[in-house]
Amino acid sequence: MADLFPENPGAKGLTAATFATSADAADAITSSRERLARIAIRTLALLGEAAPFEVVAASGVKGCALQPRMSECIAEGLMEPTGERRRNPDTGKTAAVLTLTDLARERLSREAHHG
Repeated sequence: MADLFPENPGAKGLTAATFATSADAADAITSSRERLARIAIRTLALLGEAAPFEVVAASGVKGCALQPRMSECIAEGLMEPTGERRRNPDTGKTAAVLTLTDLARERLSREAHHG
């Protein structure tokens, strides 16, 4: 399943057992993947620019569900790094600040006109 990323959640594991666990988790999220990606895109649109931890905080969705969707959005060309980094106050680590691409803005515009 990993070769289908970003259209489908991926799985990885070093052994058959850990791969199976990861694959099960990927299968479980597949049904809500599109909804979560839309939440990430809409939240980032509201914020303008934000690090993933800021998108998570503003959305109210758990990071373990939303952050992988942002990685998928980057791979799909819907989000991109600005070049800036921000320090996560919880972990002390820095994260890339993201913004929407023109493709994502076009999709949001179409959604607004169709729904």
